[in-house]
Order: sequence, then C-alpha cells, then structure tokens
Amino acid sequence: MTDLSTKHFVLATDLDGTFLGGSDADRKMLYDWIEANRDTVGLIFVTGRDPRFIEGMCEDGLPWPEYVIGDVGTTIARITDRKVTPIAALEAEISGRWGDAGARVREALAQAPGLRPQDTPFRFRQSFHFDPQTYDPTVEKMIHDMGFDTLISDDQYFDVLPRGISKGPSLVLLADHLGLNHDSILAAGDTMNDYSMLAVGLPAVAVGGSEQPLLDRVRDLDHVHKSNAIGAAGIMDAIRVLNLHPNI
Repeated sequence: MTDLSTKHFVLATDLDGTFLGGSDADRKMLYDWIEANRDTVGLIFVTGRDPRFIEGMCEDGLPWPEYVIGDVGTTIARITDRKVTPIAALEAEISGRWGDAGARVREALAQAPGLRPQDTPFRFRQSFHFDPQTYDPTVEKMIHDMGFDTLISDDQYFDVLPRGISKGPSLVLLADHLGLNHDSILAAGDTMNDYSMLAVGLPAVAVGGSEQPLLDRVRDLDHVHKSNAIGAAGIMDAIRVLNLHPNI
C-alpha cells in the first residue's frame, strides 16, 4: 500500500471541470509537475466517475492516482496493478447504508419527470441525467423517506446516495485511515457534488468556472480559495497561494 503520509503534499481533486478542466497547456503543466515531484506529491481522485472510467483515462495518459474516491464518495479504493481496487474495510458502512437498494431506487424513479437513468453499472448509488425544465422536486422527499440522500450538480446530474455519504466524509475517512495531515491536503472542485469535500475544513479551492451554486455556498468559507484560473490552472494557483508545496 502506498504510504501517502510521507508526502509533503496530497492533491485530492475532482476530475471533470477541475483536474480535466482548463487549456491543454494548463493541464500539461499540472500533470508534468505532479510526475516530476512524485516523491513529495500524492494524488487522490475524488470524482463522480466510476472505476472503469478512471482506469480508461489513466491508460490514455492521465496521471495515475495512488487512491480513488469514486462514484460521488461511495467507492473508496487504492490503485493496485493499474486497477481501481475497493478497500472493503472503508466501504463497509457505505455498503451497509445502501444495502441492495439499487433496484428499488430505479423502480421508484422509473417514471419521474426530468430524470433519465445513466447506463453505468453502480455499486452503492444510482445516478440519473437531470433536466431542470421538466424535473419534479417532490421526488426528493420520496427518496429521503426511503432513507437516502439526493444530490443535484452542474444542472445536469441527479444522484441518489446512501444517507450521509458523499465526497467530503469519504475523503476524511480515507485521509484518517492513511494517517494524513489534513493541512497537507488540497481539495479541489467545481460543482455542487464537490461542496462536501470543500466544506470539511481541509485547504480547498473552487477553481475558476465553478458553478454558481457552489460559489454561493463557499463564499464565506475562509479556508476555500476562490480561483479565477480555470480547471488545472486553478489547482496550480491554489497550491501557490496556499503555500502547499515549496517546489512550485
């Protein structure tokens, strides 16, 4: 198991719009900097994407992380042999809160206006494409009464999650499991499904181009840097401004 506790700095980043955001030149600068400093820099992907997507992106040239929090916080995994490998001990509570609810949630929302199931296989969540023009918000109470949480992000995604589970709590759980100094971690994101990890108190950045609801929620959080630089450039900006690594 990779020991991130020996690293000077750990980047815990969302993918779409954040680590994958910005210009080709900005992404190359960030990725090259990470690879050049692997002895002191750790990398955790904290994303709504599923393990197979992450593996495919890394096989295509994205820097490999040491750990992954995927599926909006419902997957907690390490990278072993270029595979996203769930850590059963850290997922036990997630699994217990979800049970075998997938079919029940899909059935409950089968006719819900403004929601269309995503075709990705999910383990401990269900996700839908979201149309704000036709969506009926009464489904949120129905899902809450079933014992689950809902999350709308980027005005196009609707997630049903185990109660109390999201990116932030899962990131803290993994960080504590690995013995990481919270002050050495940068949480980076751009949409509302990143809010929980930006709000847990770690050094954080809402990168340029973040959706307005997220910016509204983090406006008064002093530990969150609000960058004007888009995507990868916003991450680099935050590392400099927050003085998180000497070699930048």
